Amino acid sequence: MRKFVKFNLKLYKGNRYYVPGLIDDELRTLDAKKNPAFKFCEAAYFLAYRDGEIVGRIAGIINNKANETWNQNNARFGFVDFINDDEVVDALFGAVIDWAKRRGKEMLQGPMGFTDLDHQGMLVEGFDQLGTMATIYNYAYYPKQMERMGFVKDQDWREYKIFVPAQMPEKHMRISEIVRKKYGLKILKFKSQKEVLPYAHRIFETLNQAYAPLYGFSELSREQIDYYVKVYIPMIRLDFVTVIVRKEDDKVVAFAITMPNLSRGLQKAGGSLLPFGWAHLYKELNFRGNKVVDLYLIGVIPEYQNKGVNALLFDDLIPIFHRNGVEYAESNPELETNTAVQMQWNYFEREHHKTRRSYIKRI
Repeated sequence: MRKFVKFNLKLYKGNRYYVPGLIDDELRTLDAKKNPAFKFCEAAYFLAYRDGEIVGRIAGIINNKANETWNQNNARFGFVDFINDDEVVDALFGAVIDWAKRRGKEMLQGPMGFTDLDHQGMLVEGFDQLGTMATIYNYAYYPKQMERMGFVKDQDWREYKIFVPAQMPEKHMRISEIVRKKYGLKILKFKSQKEVLPYAHRIFETLNQAYAPLYGFSELSREQIDYYVKVYIPMIRLDFVTVIVRKEDDKVVAFAITMPNLSRGLQKAGGSLLPFGWAHLYKELNFRGNKVVDLYLIGVIPEYQNKGVNALLFDDLIPIFHRNGVEYAESNPELETNTAVQMQWNYFEREHHKTRRSYIKRI
């Protein structure tokens, strides 16, 4: 498993756009004993060898809850990397297809993970752009290999650079004030992890409601929420987190978890917190001078969507970005069909700089 996780570090060595994850985090994600997604998922992992050397990797995943939710009978592929060699690629995908067929599956789609919070979507545009902690980076030959094998587009995500304005757009300010008063909303900020914890599970419950209609999503279980709270809460920078509640009952109606971009720190860490990887990440997370922020997770419950609540989120966050010298935000992937999300950037200068794709093929 460690060889499986570390293969891409070798494959992308010296590539200035590739951002490695943390080896231990990926091992934990792939471990059936540690990842609660295995309560409703199954997986198999394959390595391709040539002359004793690893030349490719791939995971086959079946998310039974997602299949039930979307009335599908699909398998997924993910955690896929390979050299540009037809024989290697055919062997990897052949192994996953055989595995999926033996389980009675009809289609293979991906790259996707166990849940919506895992990496998904193969890069098809933006190979000269720095990756982020939340996304996959891959070479330009990957999508060409997918098309050669007969895979077709299932869904695209777009990513934007959203430039922080010198001041909050006047229309946003008016909207945020109207929305705050009309719906009786309140912005929460936190000074300690202890203050966040009473709201942590409610944030993920809001995510479940907000993300329910999105491609491939399956509702996070209580065990998964416990898992993500344990993983993510210690990582967040509190001033970059905004939660909006309804005053009358303290219900979380919206949230934004943003973080200083950790890409350069992750590159320097090289997949490990030890011996000094933690210091590189700490510096990017806590010191001014990091000019990029990642919009990591943003959610609004359905009854408050398209009512201007997003303006309230950014009315709080933009001054914080200013104080920390942030010049632009990475949107991270947004479904091309999710026009409501993309419309929120209409008042900002933005640049569409990456596109990623999920492929599908009948097997």
